[in-house]
Amino acid sequence: MSITINHISKSYKNVEALKDISFDVKAGELFGLIGPDGAGKTTLFRILTTLLIADTGNATVSNFDVVKDYKKIRNSVGYMPGKFSLYQDLTVEENLNFFATIFGTTIQENYHLIKDIYIQIEPFKNRRAGKLSGGMKQKLALCCALIHKPEVLFLDEPTTGVDPVSRKEFWDMLKRLQQTGITILVSTPYMDEAALCDRIAFIQNGAILEIDTPKAIVNHFSKTLYNISADNMYQLMESLRFYKHTFSVYPFGEYVHYSDNRMNMNPDELNDYLQSKGLKEITIEVMRPTIEDTFMALAK
Repeated sequence: MSITINHISKSYKNVEALKDISFDVKAGELFGLIGPDGAGKTTLFRILTTLLIADTGNATVSNFDVVKDYKKIRNSVGYMPGKFSLYQDLTVEENLNFFATIFGTTIQENYHLIKDIYIQIEPFKNRRAGKLSGGMKQKLALCCALIHKPEVLFLDEPTTGVDPVSRKEFWDMLKRLQQTGITILVSTPYMDEAALCDRIAFIQNGAILEIDTPKAIVNHFSKTLYNISADNMYQLMESLRFYKHTFSVYPFGEYVHYSDNRMNMNPDELNDYLQSKGLKEITIEVMRPTIEDTFMALAK
């Protein structure tokens, strides 16, 4: 295993950030830690990258203990924190040279690792990092995290606040990096990105809800899911929330995703109920659940 986490717990005063967390990440795996803000993702990353010490439990990265072997871990991993943390007064090229020098290497030595990313920011190599766009900052941070050829790459919410095109490009880059043998642990609040991982762990309020492949997790959704629309979204939500057979209901774009407490719901009965509440243009369709639907069900 590239990463092992055994019964890790961490609290800040009265807040339990992590509650008895345990899981493994295989060598060469692209593993996703999926959960909303405040779920505990960043705290776990800081423990694994030796920036925090857990209250209880232990963990290893590349067979190095995160407490006893912290210096070895810092030399063998790449870490891209959620907040842009490079030197904003230095240029793109100066930042990259600085990090290469710290790790006793050069840009040329590991250029093959960052080439696909660096050629996109090279036209701005003389621009100060603080003046880059969000997507360009993200690419520069990834280059700096890779310049010493790490065995394990930690990416804490790397695409938060980045435009959709840059998000797609970033995940394409991660897939290519994985092919070089690097183990990647990435956290994200975006459920659509979960489907791009080999395995995912759902985390909520510091606890792991489930760990499996994206496909297997979706298959665990045990209820029939319905896509419902009507002429008044707010009234539709309120009516479904107070329906006596409702198990879950939440907005999903132009629709509402609904599941029922009963094993065999009659859509016509639900339609009649919604009409009695004054709703019109009602559509009720069975749909295949998504990863987000599964997370919502587990969190409930």
